Amino acid sequence: MHRFVVVGGGAGGLELATRLGDRYARRKSGGEPRAQVTLVDRYPTHIWKPLLHEVAAGSMDPFTQELEYAAQARWHGFEFQQGELVGLNRTAKSITLGRVLDDDGAELLPERVLEYDTLVIAIGSTTHFFGVQGAQEYSIALDTVQQAERFRKRLIAACMRAEHQVHEPVEPNSGEPRIQVAIVGGGATGVELSAELRNTAQVLSAYGLHKLDPRHDVGIVLIEAGPRILPALQERVSTATAELLQKLGVKLMVGETVAEVAPGVVRTASGKSVRADLTVWAAGIKAPPVLGRLDGLAVNRLGQLEVRPTLQTTNDDNVFALGDCAACAWPGNERNVPPRAQAAHQQASFLLRALGNRLEGKPLPEFTYRDFGSLVSLGHFSAVGNLMGGVIGGNMLIEGLFARFMYMSLYRLHIAALHGYARMVLDTFAHWLRRTTLPRVKLH
Repeated sequence: MHRFVVVGGGAGGLELATRLGDRYARRKSGGEPRAQVTLVDRYPTHIWKPLLHEVAAGSMDPFTQELEYAAQARWHGFEFQQGELVGLNRTAKSITLGRVLDDDGAELLPERVLEYDTLVIAIGSTTHFFGVQGAQEYSIALDTVQQAERFRKRLIAACMRAEHQVHEPVEPNSGEPRIQVAIVGGGATGVELSAELRNTAQVLSAYGLHKLDPRHDVGIVLIEAGPRILPALQERVSTATAELLQKLGVKLMVGETVAEVAPGVVRTASGKSVRADLTVWAAGIKAPPVLGRLDGLAVNRLGQLEVRPTLQTTNDDNVFALGDCAACAWPGNERNVPPRAQAAHQQASFLLRALGNRLEGKPLPEFTYRDFGSLVSLGHFSAVGNLMGGVIGGNMLIEGLFARFMYMSLYRLHIAALHGYARMVLDTFAHWLRRTTLPRVKLH
């Protein structure tokens, strides 16, 4: 049987492995499966990465939204192997997975070698600290559930300390917030987190975890190096979002490049100092460093694998790449296909067809990215974005309830891609039932 190996269980990788398993690896009508499909990821569970800001703010319990890779593999006919990609041998057509350790540092799984006929690399991206002094040591990134949970717990602890004046109390009449969160990076993650945190402060106060004024005693500062927030989106989307954030009491600092992050303070290149009880780094992404060490595969200056329109890497027909880790040209645009969930979803759907052609010995098609617009959630307060192309046949700014509904639909479409529409409807109903019996924010 043909051996498909998909490395990376993010939005694109998991969708591709699921659909390949359904189509080629399951026995149908008594026949033999046509292919063996293996999914590799360093973690045992999947969560949709655009939700991590909600986990950090406490408005989503990750344990109710996580999907066990082993269970998904059982349901859809593929195999799951836990481990981190550490090496590639293109001549032997094999990859090496690193050891898996438990919480105490004991070995769970040894280093292993997996052979493939077709390899798809979809390991996503990681936070880019740009070499800023202290950024990696004294700020929290939001790449994983563990990081998001760490921030949430530190936020609750900081609120409780501020109420009881544990560390260097702020003068009550100084006009300064008792606790301040600095978010570095005015992209989608930073903007969405700032809005969610305003709601979190209100809920924590309502439930009595602290008696601080959620608007005046809890300060949120969003720092962006560019001239406006959401620089990757249209200016009118950026302007509308900035107005909504300012109404929520979020302080915007644009045109300020962070030069240093230190305990309790963020310093900018212009000489400004921003007090920060907690600092979140959401200023950019880069490809994981391992991609530059994969047996000569070509990478660009951001460390992404260079791919052809077929999504095959430029120097190996048997290795494909999709999502944030792939540098895929976008014809008619100066930049590559953007690192968005919708791009990963489209590439996964494309590869399902392309790899089917590969099994049958047919020529591979070429990938064409369609930009359907962008949406940014401002928590339960609002949402804003623009719809483009095939959605409305033009370009339209949307905000409010309709934008919020469209944003929520993105995640539901991801669930449908993994489980089908019937189970997606049941999951939506179950999620609604849980929300009626639980607080809006996780309190512990």
